[in-house]
Amino acid sequence: MEPNFKHQIGLICVLLIFPALCSGKEYYTKSRASYYGTSDGYGTPSGACGFGGYGRTVNGGNVAAVSAKLWKNGGGCGACYQVRCKIAQYCDYNGAYVVATDYGEGDRTDFILSPRAFSKLGRNKNASEALKKYGVLDVEYKRVPCTFKGNNIVFQINEHSSNPGYFAIVILYVGGTSDITAVEILRKEYRPWEPLRRSYGAVFDIANPPTGEIRLKFQVSDGTEPKIAIPANWKAGTTYSTKLA
Repeated sequence: MEPNFKHQIGLICVLLIFPALCSGKEYYTKSRASYYGTSDGYGTPSGACGFGGYGRTVNGGNVAAVSAKLWKNGGGCGACYQVRCKIAQYCDYNGAYVVATDYGEGDRTDFILSPRAFSKLGRNKNASEALKKYGVLDVEYKRVPCTFKGNNIVFQINEHSSNPGYFAIVILYVGGTSDITAVEILRKEYRPWEPLRRSYGAVFDIANPPTGEIRLKFQVSDGTEPKIAIPANWKAGTTYSTKLA
């Protein structure tokens, strides 16, 4: 009897600790979502991530302002989510796939969607219009991989940068489900890497950057540390890409 009892206890532990493995179901987080107004349904160029015009049209304009817990003081900029509502007669099963480009919270919401993104929640045009009348919806969501151009880090030298006096970059997106936790710069060979300041959102900067080639290292939440060298004649507005691994 004792061996069988131990086996039952072990099985209970597996069921309690690893329910997703036992059931095979995908797990979503319950929340609420609303939408904001833009005349064309796209995002806003003044989003808190610092994406500018890119933040309007990335992902076809299917973007969202997210709550503080998803915003992560700017670390959540560019993260991708699947958001879906649960009103059977109106809601599409797949819902909306959105990119976080701004910070914002409403009536206990984790997402304030662009009009285009909100319309994706509905099964068809009429259903989407009906959902808009609710204003705020109960939803469920999960983080999903970003797959714009493969598993890359893509960043742009911020428009306010001035060679050689001021250097700033904005992280446009990170492939997969990783976040950039820090960006570091190498002033001189054989010296420690120095952190850039997170100015706001996804913008990192440094005053009086080193002259010549600029070498950056990205601290990624998956533990990798990809590096890139930017030519000495760098200019504001130039976009770069580096592999995660």
